[in-house]
Amino acid sequence: MVLYFDGDVRRINHAMKVYSFAKTIGELEDIGESKLLILEVAAVLHDIGIKESERKYNSSAGNYQEIEGPDVARDILKEFNLDKAFVDRVCYLIAHHHTYSQIDGLDYQILIEADFIINIFEDSIAKEKVEIIKDKYFKTKTGIRFIESMYMK
Repeated sequence: MVLYFDGDVRRINHAMKVYSFAKTIGELEDIGESKLLILEVAAVLHDIGIKESERKYNSSAGNYQEIEGPDVARDILKEFNLDKAFVDRVCYLIAHHHTYSQIDGLDYQILIEADFIINIFEDSIAKEKVEIIKDKYFKTKTGIRFIESMYMK
């Protein structure tokens, strides 16, 4: 991911921060080793479609990231000789990380929460909107504790 983003420090930092929160929430929610590894890889690569989105659509909008990200991720992951089901789940999470109506697992839920935790800060989202985000999208006890502790005091 770092090599792919090649000097785009803002995007590299964003991915690493989302990874850190996703890993922490995943561990504290005790999601299990296999799901945690999927979550970690998906978190690092969740925005990997941005460059292609900007190139093809002149936009970094989430829907374009979801379209372009899985193919880029597959290309990056092919050198690691990973199980097809593992890669498919990582790519599914990347293809849906801006789709909040189809959350089908704890790994997906945690990725959404970790991305929101970072985006709230990076996008300077107002406290009243944070409350709406928390109520609407946060489900894990750890994610709720983090968002409340960080942004709602």
